[in-house]
Amino acid sequence: MSAIVRLFPLWVTVAGVAALVYPPAFTWFLDYGLITPGLQIIMLGMGVTLELSDFARVARTPGPILWGVLLQYTVMPLVGWSSGYLFSLPTPFAVGLILVCCCPGGTASNVIAYLAKADVALSVSMTAFSTMLAAACTPLLTTWLVGSRVDVDARGLLISTAEVVLLPVLIGLILRRYLHSVTERILPVAPVAAVVMIVLIVAAILGDQKDAVFESGARLLAAVVTAHSAGFLLGYVLGSRTGGFGNAARTISIEVGMQNSGLGAVLAQAHFANPLTAIPSALSAITHCILGSAAAALWSRRPPTEVSPKFGR
Repeated sequence: MSAIVRLFPLWVTVAGVAALVYPPAFTWFLDYGLITPGLQIIMLGMGVTLELSDFARVARTPGPILWGVLLQYTVMPLVGWSSGYLFSLPTPFAVGLILVCCCPGGTASNVIAYLAKADVALSVSMTAFSTMLAAACTPLLTTWLVGSRVDVDARGLLISTAEVVLLPVLIGLILRRYLHSVTERILPVAPVAAVVMIVLIVAAILGDQKDAVFESGARLLAAVVTAHSAGFLLGYVLGSRTGGFGNAARTISIEVGMQNSGLGAVLAQAHFANPLTAIPSALSAITHCILGSAAAALWSRRPPTEVSPKFGR
C-alpha cells in the first residue's frame, strides 16, 4: 500500500484546514460541478478492485459480514439521530448528520483495517455489501429518521444513490470480469485516485461553507465526534458477538464507525435546498479518519486474541 494511501487521514485533515484558511484553493471543485463525478470515480475504482469471489464470501461465512452490515445500518443511523438531538443541532446540521450516518461504509475503512491489522478481506466484503444495499437503505433510513423536519425526496435519493454508487461499482465489476488486462493497469492507481477525490470533496465543501463552520463548528463537531465514537465503541462491543474480541470485532468496529462521507456530501448537495446540510459529511470524513487512525495505532501494537471468527461457521 502506497504512502499516499496510508497517510490518507493526514491528507484529508490538512486539506480541510487549508480550505478553511483559503477556500478558493478547493472551492473550484464544487463550482465546476465535480463532486458527483469525483464520487463516481471513487466507486468505479472500488468496483474494479472487486471480483465475484468477494461476494461469494457472504455465502461461505455470512455471519460476520451480515452482522456487521446490520450494525452499520442500525447503530450509526440511531447514534446520528441521537447526537443531533443531544446537541440540539439546527435542522440543516441535524439532517446532514443523520444522512451521513445512514450511508454505507467508506473505502477509507479498508485502509484503516489494514493499518489496524484487522481482517482486511472481511472489511472489503462488508464495504462492498453495505454499498450494494445503500441504494435502498440510505434513502429509506434517512427519510424515516428525518421525519417531518424537512421534506425528503426519497425517490430522488434512491435514484441518486444508485447512480453514484451502485452503477459505477457494477461497471467496475464488469470491467474486472471482461477486461482484466485493462483493469490490471487501473488497480495500482485506483486507491490513490480515491484518496485525491475524497480529499477534494471534503475540502471543497468546508471551504464553501467556511463562515457556517466557524459559527457553529464547536457544537457540530462535538455531535459528529460523539456519533463516530459511539459507532466505533458499539461496533466493537456488538461485533464481539462474532465469537471473540479478535479481528472480526476490530473490523466491524472500523466498518460501523466509518461512513462513506463522500456519498453523504453528494446526496446533501443534490437533494437538500440548504447547503449547510453537506457540512456534517465533510466534518465526518475528517473525524472518522482521525478516530480510525487512533484505533489503528492502538490495535496495531496488540495482536488480536482471536484471528478467525466463530460466528457463522
